[in-house]
Amino acid sequence: MNEQAGTMNQKLNVLRAGVLGANDGIVSTAGLVVGVAGATGNTMTLLISGLAGLVAGALSMAGGEYVSVSTQKDTEKAVVEAEKVRLKEDYEGEVNELTDIYMANGLSEQLSRQVALELMNKDAIGAHAAAELGIRPGEYVNPWHAAFSSMFAFSIGAILPLLMIVLMPPPVRVLFTVIAVLISLALTGYISAHLGGAPKWPAVLRNVVVGALTMGLTFTVGTLL
Repeated sequence: MNEQAGTMNQKLNVLRAGVLGANDGIVSTAGLVVGVAGATGNTMTLLISGLAGLVAGALSMAGGEYVSVSTQKDTEKAVVEAEKVRLKEDYEGEVNELTDIYMANGLSEQLSRQVALELMNKDAIGAHAAAELGIRPGEYVNPWHAAFSSMFAFSIGAILPLLMIVLMPPPVRVLFTVIAVLISLALTGYISAHLGGAPKWPAVLRNVVVGALTMGLTFTVGTLL
């Protein structure tokens, strides 16, 4: 059951990260194209600026995720290797440490020690990594997977404001882009809150307000140039 719950949590985290990545793509690209639209109505200029923002943002997200997850992976490996050394140098001390962890979780001292001994006899490293660190040796996060997922999610989110600002008739392109973006942000806010078990309407309101402020400020800057 714990393994199934852990797998489900990982899937939800990946999905939530995808929703948030798409949200970033919507906000940043919408802010960019609406700002440029405040300065010029040239469709080609809007298309080029939007595509440049999409590519730059997607690559930035991918690079950031790759670096972050690679660091996390290296840290997890280093901690596991340090745990192996401690097991060799002080096995009994590690048994006591694991016993204390289970006692802190509500088990009796006798049962905690029994569980610790049985788990360590089967897989000492795995038992300590799971109880102390919440990781499984050998099952580390994949930085490439995180990078491509983030890049894809950002790109999907960025496509909406880009298409709206380019395909809509010039007199209404900004209005329709703003409306579509705010609806999309309300949806991503609702989904992310639902996946995280958080109150939904505050998340929706935050998303919509941030998006509206972003587009309002960038459009104002564009019109002043």
